[in-house]
Amino acid sequence: MTTIAAAEVLSRSSGAQPVLITVEHASERMPAGWAWSPKDLPLRGTHWAYDIGAEDLARALADALGSVAVFARFTRLLVDPNRPEASPDLVRAAAGQRSVHMNRGLSVEERARRVEALWRPYHVIVDREVANSPAPVLLAVHTFTPVFEGERRAVEVGVLFDAEEDLARRLRARLEAAGFVAGLNQPYSGKEGLIFSVDLHARHHGRRAIEIELRQDLAVDPAVRERVAEAVVDVLG
Repeated sequence: MTTIAAAEVLSRSSGAQPVLITVEHASERMPAGWAWSPKDLPLRGTHWAYDIGAEDLARALADALGSVAVFARFTRLLVDPNRPEASPDLVRAAAGQRSVHMNRGLSVEERARRVEALWRPYHVIVDREVANSPAPVLLAVHTFTPVFEGERRAVEVGVLFDAEEDLARRLRARLEAAGFVAGLNQPYSGKEGLIFSVDLHARHHGRRAIEIELRQDLAVDPAVRERVAEAVVDVLG
């Protein structure tokens, strides 16, 4: 099988490394060996394919914190690195009301090919970077759509956690002080397995895990990303 680059590692390390950043849904890239079905082309450029603005936010955070960041380099519609390998949502059959045609009738062999070429190498790279980093905190960076199932989401930035409630509350308070409408475990909950990737690696290496979710209409604004980065640095830097 052709080796496919599943992840990119960006190092802005200045030595201290207070945080290591992961971005599971950084890209809508379709690696060599796969192609978009013509019927799935409307999903390109949407939140179903990747987290709009997440990579730019993570790069701003890496610069501000002097940190390492790991970016997945494949669309989550092929295989989702933020889901356990056994999850029924590892390969999504539908995106909202739209069927994902390239995933219809997926064979066991094709599912395994995606896991071996993309999902597992991404996690191997994250594991390696965490093992080589002194960072006490792992921060996953994600974004979410402003409207979901016809309803406007009022929250602007969410701080997701499982075990790290105190850390999450401090970050939420700092984001509120910066003028954001911030929520804990909104619009998704880290206590429901939705910070799977960062939590997996944090537990394996005895680190702390937290995730930030920025609404996508804000994530595309460089000034907003700068404000978020300032808040994160104040709490985690």
